[in-house]
Amino acid sequence: MPAQSSRAPALSGKVAIVTGGGTGIGLAIAKAFVDEGAHVVIAGRSQASLDKAAAGIGAHAIAADVSQEADAGRLAKETATRFGGVDILVNNAGVTGQVANAEDLDIAQWDETMAINIRGTILCIKYCVPLMRARGGGSIINMSSLMGLRGYPMRSAYTATKFAVIGITEAVAQEVGIHGIRVNALCPGAVNGELMQRVIAARAAKENRPAEEIIKVNYTDKAALKRWVEPEEVARAALFLASDQSSSVTSERIKVDAGRM
Repeated sequence: MPAQSSRAPALSGKVAIVTGGGTGIGLAIAKAFVDEGAHVVIAGRSQASLDKAAAGIGAHAIAADVSQEADAGRLAKETATRFGGVDILVNNAGVTGQVANAEDLDIAQWDETMAINIRGTILCIKYCVPLMRARGGGSIINMSSLMGLRGYPMRSAYTATKFAVIGITEAVAQEVGIHGIRVNALCPGAVNGELMQRVIAARAAKENRPAEEIIKVNYTDKAALKRWVEPEEVARAALFLASDQSSSVTSERIKVDAGRM
């Protein structure tokens, strides 16, 4: 029989919040954390879908719209009340924003993208930092994107928010390092899943090109590995940043993009 591993779970006893944790990358991260011994709260706007997702991985669900300050504060407080504190925050909640040229933007949709992707990130940080400080440290992982490192046509709203997330990461890391709190950003490339399929469908309609052509020419062929990134691959990077394996890594941005040019 194969030898049993004696490795201790990487996040044993830690308490983690994963926003946008009911689907896609967020759900993959939450599952990876649960598998490594963490108590995990997944947050999102639909209690019913969260409950189903949480039951499937052994997490706890709290419905919250993180763009609303009262909800972000309640999410942090309820997590701490239930589990005794907060050690890890993954700011994953986000929307793709409009796929449109700047001159065609609906500013109401622009404002919604800013509210969820930027305001939601800073609000969760605002309310989790004191809880992490009380625990003697923690890890904050902000979900940026390759579009937080360079602009991309017809994605000005999303790009703006993901550049902002990088700025928040670097600024807050300098504020909270003295308390043993690390702050890093993940920058995924094109990740296989429902969110990316919606973007491709919108591009296909806008550009009058087949979705298959857009995928090949603009995404997979531009990657050194010639494929999508899978949510579980982003989750493994998040696990590294959440664990003591990255104990001296802060104010960093890590690409998970299959080598996309």
